[in-house]
Amino acid sequence: MKTAVQEAVNWCRRIAGPELQRWGREQALECCRQLEEGRIVLLESMPFSLPAEAIEFLLSHRQSTSRYHKNISYRPMNDRLKGAHSASRSETLRLRRIMGDYSRAASDFLGRLLSPYASTWALDFASFRPIEEEGRPLSLHKRNDLLHVDAFPSRPTRGSRILRIFSNINPQKPRLWNVAGPFDAVARKYANAAGLERIAQSAGRRPGRFNRSMRAMATQVGWPGAGRSPYDEFMLAFHDFLKESADFQNNFGKTRIEFPAGSTWIVLTDCVAHAVLSGQFALEQTFIVPAQALAVPDKAPISILESLCNTRLA
Repeated sequence: MKTAVQEAVNWCRRIAGPELQRWGREQALECCRQLEEGRIVLLESMPFSLPAEAIEFLLSHRQSTSRYHKNISYRPMNDRLKGAHSASRSETLRLRRIMGDYSRAASDFLGRLLSPYASTWALDFASFRPIEEEGRPLSLHKRNDLLHVDAFPSRPTRGSRILRIFSNINPQKPRLWNVAGPFDAVARKYANAAGLERIAQSAGRRPGRFNRSMRAMATQVGWPGAGRSPYDEFMLAFHDFLKESADFQNNFGKTRIEFPAGSTWIVLTDCVAHAVLSGQFALEQTFIVPAQALAVPDKAPISILESLCNTRLA
């Protein structure tokens, strides 16, 4: 296990308030590059504000330990809340308003911090995570405490990047992660065992026009995962494989990072293998960043995987 000093150097790019005052296009582009190379951007205090009464309300929320809903999700594009178990409709409506406020504040901040992404990214779901992660009773593939890279079963990215901003609103306890990487090393060691060659061979045999037609039909009828490319198929398989792999969980080098109470951090979770070991009360907003916005496209998981299998995956 690496020391706290080493993990700060190797994994975290720390940004303090005074640096944000001088933030410009050059700093934003360099920050994008570091994220794409697998670093985590850490701000030791939340760089945007939520009212104190909103934070207090979130900290008082008692959520069911349902296995079906891992977290409370908020869909900003249609102002919809899912997975909440509130005592009354008024509580649910208040929670939805707070989640909307967080989503807008996080989007506005990241639009300035990572301006090269902001004109082309797609706003995805936000979430509130009120349940203590340590010892949480979830099925294997839903467990957060096992190292994994992110992939969304119902929202294929077709090679675009998964960018996430997290805020630990717990007033006392840190949120504890393990992280592992870089992605190219993980992929070189485990991708074929997870089915990359099989999926690439299948992709190579599919007529492109037929593929696009089938995806369009699936999208029109609303099938879950409609539009899923071979890349999405592999990343979903890779997510599950890494959680199942005792060798990866136990023997691949990992680093433990504490995100302090009140801190915010930003990470591309499709390339940084991560596990949440403990922590309670976190907010999160996801963005999907297309290939044309990337500073270092060769570092994208799809580029690494296509170079390994010598096949177009999206």
